[in-house]
Amino acid sequence: MTAQAPYARLSPDLVLDAVGACGLWPDGRLLALNSYENRVWQVGLEATDDEPATPVIVKFYRPGRWSDAAIEEEHAFAQELANDELPVVAPLAFDGKTLLHHDGFRYALTPRRGGRAPSLESAEQLQWLGRLIARMHVVGAREPFVHRSRLDRDTMVRQPMQAVLASALLPASLHGNYRAAAHRLDNAIAQRQDAVGAVRQIRLHGDCHPGNVLWTDNGPHFVDFDDARSGPAVQDLWMLAGGDAAMDALLEGYQQFRDFDHGELALVPVLRAMRQLHYAGWIAARWSDPAFPAAFPFAAEPRWWEQHVADLHELADALE
Repeated sequence: MTAQAPYARLSPDLVLDAVGACGLWPDGRLLALNSYENRVWQVGLEATDDEPATPVIVKFYRPGRWSDAAIEEEHAFAQELANDELPVVAPLAFDGKTLLHHDGFRYALTPRRGGRAPSLESAEQLQWLGRLIARMHVVGAREPFVHRSRLDRDTMVRQPMQAVLASALLPASLHGNYRAAAHRLDNAIAQRQDAVGAVRQIRLHGDCHPGNVLWTDNGPHFVDFDDARSGPAVQDLWMLAGGDAAMDALLEGYQQFRDFDHGELALVPVLRAMRQLHYAGWIAARWSDPAFPAAFPFAAEPRWWEQHVADLHELADALE
C-alpha cells in the first residue's frame, strides 16, 4: 500500500473479509458509496430465521490522515451524542472496539440509515436542524478535543496553500499569482478574525453540509463525523444557510436550546473563504490517488486555476 494509491489493495474480497472478521455474515452484496477521502461501502448481510438483516456501512480510513487516537475521539464524540439521544449514526463496537484493523487497513462499521436531503427552503426544517445542532453543541461544549485538529488558518489555509504550490497541477506561470492571492486572503482572514476577537472553541460536527444530513419521516439525522474538530459554533450552521432568512430560521431553533454569540456571524465569510482555498489544496494533495483525476478532471486545466486565483482575490476583496 503506497501513498500514491492507498487503496490499491482494497478489493471487494478484502471488504467482505473485514466485515466477516467482526463476526458478521456478508451475503456478497456490495455497493460503493460516494466518498473520496475514505472508501465507504454498503455491505449486505445474511438474513436469519428471525428477521431480515439490515446492511451495514463500512468505512476504510485513508492511511496517514488521522491518528488512531483522533479516530477513536471522533467515535467517542458520536457515541456521546447518541447517548444524549441525538439522532446521529455512531460506529458499532465489536469486543468493545469501534476502530478496527484488518490486513493493514483501519476501518469502522455503522448501521445503515437511509434518508433524503433536507429542504433548506423550509423554515420549519431549518428550525428543527437549528434545535438539533444546538443540542449537539451543548454536548460539544462539555470538554475539548485532545487529538483532533482545530478549524484554523494553519489547517485550512497554510497547509492547503503549500500543497497547491508543491503540486504539478498549478501551472508554473501561475505560481506567483497564486502565492500572492493566497497570502492576501490569509492576511484578510487574520484581520477579520482579529476584528471579531476571541470566540469559544467547541467540539463540532465540522462538515455540516446538506449531504451529511439525512431526512426521514421521523426527522433528520446526522452522519459522517470524519471532519469533527474544534471551532466556532457558526461552522455547523453556515453551510445549511443559503441566505439571511435561512440563518434566521436556524438561529430561531438553535436559541431554544443554547445561546448563540451573534458576533460569530462575522466569521461566515472567513469560513467560506477558508473552505474554498482548502478545497483546491485538498485536490492537489490527493491527486496521486487515482480516484481524484477521475472525479475532478477540471483541476488538470490551467483555466480552472486561473479562475481559482481570481476567486481568491474576490474573497479577499469581500473580507477587506
